[in-house]
Amino acid sequence: MLSTWSELTAGLDDHDLGLLTLYREVARALPDTEEQVHTSQVQYRRRRIFTSGYVKSHYLEIGVELTRTAEHPQLRTTVDTSKRVTLHRITLREQEQFDDALRELITEAWETVGPGFR
Repeated sequence: MLSTWSELTAGLDDHDLGLLTLYREVARALPDTEEQVHTSQVQYRRRRIFTSGYVKSHYLEIGVELTRTAEHPQLRTTVDTSKRVTLHRITLREQEQFDDALRELITEAWETVGPGFR
């Protein structure tokens, strides 16, 4: 169900809001990116969703869709969501963990998965 940023972030403390806002700023800085806010998460897409995120128990959970299996220090798990795409679940507790490597993975997802496949 579609929602608003205010509804999604209602009740978050400053720390959690800071984490989610940092993620939002990184994703929205990519050209031609559409934000879809739901009651429990936010997703970013071009033609296809390439990343999504939500806060749970004071952790930022980010999903990054890639056409390969990647590594990251905060990587929790990977799941093949299709023949070509692997979802990477990354868990962050502190803003400092949102490093350049994670920004590069989100950008790669935007470049490779975001346009969709034909």
